[in-house]
Amino acid sequence: MRSLTGKLILGFLIVGLTGTVLLTLSVGLVTTQEFGNFLFDQGREDFVSQLGEYYRTNETWEGVEGIFPFLSLRGSEGRALNFGEGGPFTLVDSSGRVVFPGPGRHVGGMVAADELSHSEPIEVEGSAVGHLIVGRGAFRESRAAGLFIERLIRILILSLLGATIVAVSFGIVLARSLTNPLAELTKATRAVAEGDLYQKVAVRSNDELGELAKSFNLMNANLARSRDRRRQMTADIAHELRTPLSVILSHTEGIRDGVLEASQEVINIVHEETLRLSSMVDDLRMLSLAEAGELSFEYQEIPPEQLLREAEAFHLPRAKRKKIHIEIHVSPNLDKVRVDPGRIAQVLGNLMDNALRYTPEGGIISLQAEQTSDYVELRIQDSGPGIGAEELEHLFERFYREDKSRQRDKGGSGLGLAIAKSIVEGHGGRIRAESDPGHGLSIIIQLPR
Repeated sequence: MRSLTGKLILGFLIVGLTGTVLLTLSVGLVTTQEFGNFLFDQGREDFVSQLGEYYRTNETWEGVEGIFPFLSLRGSEGRALNFGEGGPFTLVDSSGRVVFPGPGRHVGGMVAADELSHSEPIEVEGSAVGHLIVGRGAFRESRAAGLFIERLIRILILSLLGATIVAVSFGIVLARSLTNPLAELTKATRAVAEGDLYQKVAVRSNDELGELAKSFNLMNANLARSRDRRRQMTADIAHELRTPLSVILSHTEGIRDGVLEASQEVINIVHEETLRLSSMVDDLRMLSLAEAGELSFEYQEIPPEQLLREAEAFHLPRAKRKKIHIEIHVSPNLDKVRVDPGRIAQVLGNLMDNALRYTPEGGIISLQAEQTSDYVELRIQDSGPGIGAEELEHLFERFYREDKSRQRDKGGSGLGLAIAKSIVEGHGGRIRAESDPGHGLSIIIQLPR
């Protein structure tokens, strides 16, 4: 049987049948046995009472076998008597002598004292005048009792059938509640395997199947997002490479065709675009290594202020050319940070490059360092135009520029912030951006203390 539904229904059927059959047998057996015990005890008490009344009237056990017309003799005189269709009984007097024999006994025979201790005493006015030794089958069940047992068995059988039907019905409902979501997941998984990443399954419960459906939807959404980002990255790379290659190709073709002279200016343009291409390839390689966790780090314990001072010194000439003032604010008694100085310098360099690009002439770039309970925070804040909340969400993505026209005088390759994010996270830190449009952009780096 390959169907999960069939297996579950069969399992419920087997479990239901087994449980109800065992319950029916045990209840029937116990009820029949206890009802028989009840009849036996009731018959024994009545029999003992009648025997006592016989002795009280006659003051002797002689002729006792005649008080019950349904007693019958089997065999010759002195042989055993059966009471009804059940087992035998034996009546003895107070001295232990048999006056009414059961199987293997004879009138006048003696019964051992230990056997009398398990017999039913017959008392008259508080004195034992005899003993009755009775077997379990001695008292025949009445017709009403037989009908009761038959009805009980019939009810138990009907209950067995009803319980089986309920178990199978419940099994069908439960099996469908389990297999229907699995069937939907299977169908959606096959569609994903064929390239359709926009599949989504309904979440119908909060149990494990519901969690599985949520996980599938989340996984599929992430796969679709990754594919879209990969496609966008491929388009971005092609776009970024096309511009410098076009410049290089147009100038070299012009020189080849004699349209342009191989002047120093043309050579400088070609060289500059070649350097741009080389830098972009290096950035892509570094970003790929960082995201794959293969970027190596050489850690040192460095004061945060030293990192900011070095970033200021490296970019100070460019800042002076644009008449931009760089100021540093460092909180006292900062812990050192364990970082790779070269990698963090690259991060700060990328951030300073962006800040200088977007800060207008005469503006201010503020470098700050302060400490929280878990991190040392480095903040680079410019006085540029800032960006909106929508742009903040994409700021650290590859090839993202706030300038949608991608003019090169306004932006670089679009990889700097993505590289910065990968390096900071490789140090176990965090990076985020804050901006109030019209009041500049702040980049906050959190490094573990």
